[in-house]
Amino acid sequence: MQLSHGGETSPTGGPVARWSVDQVLALAPDAASRTAGTRLGAAGPWSGTGCDGTGAVWGLCEGSGNTPYRTVVDLTGPAYHCTCPSRKFPCKHALGLLLLRASDEAAFRRGEVADWAAAWIEGRRTRTAERGRSSGGAGTTRGPADPAAARKRAERRAERVTDGARELEQRLSDLLRGGLAATERSGYGLWEETAARMVDAQAPGLAARVRELGAITGSGPGWPVRLLEECGLLHLLDTAWLGRERLPEPLAATVRTRVGLPVSAEGPPVRDHWSILAQYDIPDGKIVARRIWLYGRESGRTALLLSFGAAGRPPAYALPVGTAIDAELTPYPGGGQLRAELGEQFGAVAPAAPPPGIAPADAPAVYGHALREDPWLDACPVTLRDVIPVPSRDGWQMADAHADTALPIAPAALSRPGLWKLVALSGGGPVTVFGEVGHRGFDPFAAWEPGEPEEGKERPAAVGPVVQLI
Repeated sequence: MQLSHGGETSPTGGPVARWSVDQVLALAPDAASRTAGTRLGAAGPWSGTGCDGTGAVWGLCEGSGNTPYRTVVDLTGPAYHCTCPSRKFPCKHALGLLLLRASDEAAFRRGEVADWAAAWIEGRRTRTAERGRSSGGAGTTRGPADPAAARKRAERRAERVTDGARELEQRLSDLLRGGLAATERSGYGLWEETAARMVDAQAPGLAARVRELGAITGSGPGWPVRLLEECGLLHLLDTAWLGRERLPEPLAATVRTRVGLPVSAEGPPVRDHWSILAQYDIPDGKIVARRIWLYGRESGRTALLLSFGAAGRPPAYALPVGTAIDAELTPYPGGGQLRAELGEQFGAVAPAAPPPGIAPADAPAVYGHALREDPWLDACPVTLRDVIPVPSRDGWQMADAHADTALPIAPAALSRPGLWKLVALSGGGPVTVFGEVGHRGFDPFAAWEPGEPEEGKERPAAVGPVVQLI
């Protein structure tokens, strides 16, 4: 699990991180690639392996033909290139190369980049720099070729969404007039038909929330209360859209996003050293959504990178947890501005410490403040310091090591193996944990091993490597 510096320096003067085995495997696009890459993580099939101080790693891997595959990784992306025919990124050869470096750094010669690898490295970095200059700043998007036509399309779509919101309001009124108990008899078909109407109205956000209502009906004791609460939030979103002209712009932008209208990152980019706190995928049919949480050391901002993969292709972003990147992020509009777009990067990834944390008793206030900017927010990111996972009557909770307070762990986390990783890591002692806090409790995503204690002190002087919990 240890992340070492490997004795190299990035172009910006900081250390170039040598990724751990767990960090490399977390980049695999699927389980098959993870297994195949692991088999190639030994020195046997490799020759001509090397690395330099700018974040380039390269090597030749024996294949089924006479010519070995040329594999190169640019850690400043990260980005991958291989002459194999695979359409997966990273392919098994890139994974194997990084796994070999994680376990046997001595197998890599340090020096100038091999000629065949240098051409790709230089070309990629040149194109990245040119894109950043031509766009007028990282993360910004070019305007439409015909602004007038784009405005008319947006107005037509807004009208359709408005018609859908009015229809949904009528259906919610009929639902409450007939009583929530009647929904159990009508079955899921009622909700699916309503969701289809919202799709026709080009409001996918409303459609998704309607489908969630269908999953609540008959879902266990107290389901009518939960259904009423969610109906209230959906009514709030409907009325917010219908009266969006009277809302403050940040809240109006949040409403547009929640309804499902497309938005683009805007505003000046924020350059910082961003620590990668967590990365996890959420399958949704044939599409996979990847969420990556970052924390800016200088700005103190938390940001979310969101990307999607379809048709067997992995999402666009893949960053090793436990490292930091010197990069520009451009925020999306909306309350809180947590979602951002990754722009230009400067140098390779480097080791990172955890962000400053808060006590469990302060976490609900953080969530409450976030709700003022986005009333439909299920949870918000938070780092807890000096907490101990302990069992409770109904599950588990994060107890404060210095006070008689605790925060319940969300039910979704109780069935994941990451909970037992957290318990084993703690061993009854305090740890630092990053996750999301919401109305269901705290969902842990990553934790940091306690460092070695100072002489004469019980509390660790430093925090060790990160352990992924999701």
